[in-house]
Amino acid sequence: MYNFHMDFYKNKKVLITGHTGFKGSWMCRALIGAGAKVTGYALKAPTQPSLFEMCDIESNMNSIEGDIRDLDHLKKVFAEAQPEIVIHMAAQPIVRDSYKNPVYTYETNVMGTVNICECVRNCQSVKSFVNVTTDKVYLNREWNWGYRENEELNGYDPYSNSKSCSELVTSCYRNSFFNEAEFDEDIDKGPDGKVHAQAKTCAISTARAGNVIGGGDFANDRIIPDCIRAMQNKEEIVVRNPYSTRPYEFVMEPVYAYLMIAAAQYEDKSFAGSYNVGPDDEDCINTGDLVTLFCDKWNARMCRRQAAGADAELGFDVNVVSGDNLKRNAGDGEDAESDGGEVPSVREGRFLEASWKNVHDGGPHEANFLKLDHSKITTTFGWKPHWHIDKTMEAIIEWTDVWMNGGDIPAVMDKQIRDFIGF
Repeated sequence: MYNFHMDFYKNKKVLITGHTGFKGSWMCRALIGAGAKVTGYALKAPTQPSLFEMCDIESNMNSIEGDIRDLDHLKKVFAEAQPEIVIHMAAQPIVRDSYKNPVYTYETNVMGTVNICECVRNCQSVKSFVNVTTDKVYLNREWNWGYRENEELNGYDPYSNSKSCSELVTSCYRNSFFNEAEFDEDIDKGPDGKVHAQAKTCAISTARAGNVIGGGDFANDRIIPDCIRAMQNKEEIVVRNPYSTRPYEFVMEPVYAYLMIAAAQYEDKSFAGSYNVGPDDEDCINTGDLVTLFCDKWNARMCRRQAAGADAELGFDVNVVSGDNLKRNAGDGEDAESDGGEVPSVREGRFLEASWKNVHDGGPHEANFLKLDHSKITTTFGWKPHWHIDKTMEAIIEWTDVWMNGGDIPAVMDKQIRDFIGF
């Protein structure tokens, strides 16, 4: 067992790739709150609206725009930042996009992993490295039980397969360059005659998370963002495969687990390994049930707002949805603009009751049934999922309500991080 607390990260130098994305933004917010010295390396925020731009973290970290495929630039960033802990999340993460552009997907997800491993190998300051992959790395046999870490890695589609390859690259580097039994100083000397391998100092793990959901995800072809966009546009939610079962979990579940693994192996290399980070079986639900839950929670919150008056604060303890911060729709129905783009607000008698319809669009293959067995991380660390799907959906609706009404995004994120971690 390992007793982890976020205080571990105070004054630690942490480098995160992919920090401008959905999970990266939540991770940076949590780390900055814990007092870490954060360096981020990523392309520009991948979506508009952008959670990274909303959550007020760029001024409190060293945010560097760069491509994970650019090894020379990445080496310079490592040399300047001298990180102690590296968490690799930069990726092309969308299954459907991987069918459209498989070459870019493999370049980013496979060679990007080679590049980050190479930088870790040649940076003496790094003591802990976590490569974030996905639940989709496994050869999916459509089993009714969860996959374990020792199952075969062979993702079906270009995205999933590229992440399987990323796991293999990480394993190869760990065995070849970070294994004390295989360490050879003569082989690992650089042109300057110095030993550059990290066999005796750096611990390496991979983490395979389920389908991550939470406030601030604006990606295309993801079900919760699709639900929110439908509410913005006052449309019925379109669900293309309501019978697909997925391990849905709140964004802070994997973020907290990645940070826990990185901290544990920093202090004790025996914790290094591969870990599934997934929900309990009861939260592995099909997409139709997930969207029904979204609709129920959305409609309940909007009804409470309508009954209490549009300016009422509904269970949020920071003044984020009232006063001058509210940006309302004009009386003629035109949307007001905020820093996050055009967002419709909720006014008495004007909210759309959420509902969904099943519309199969004939898209490419996606797994129908996928679950993770998280026994290993539970046994090793005493970790277990903090929030079940019902509470997770309430947090998503809360975040979205604040955003749609021009409220304080950093405040609602900090509140949810505190509630999740239990500060």
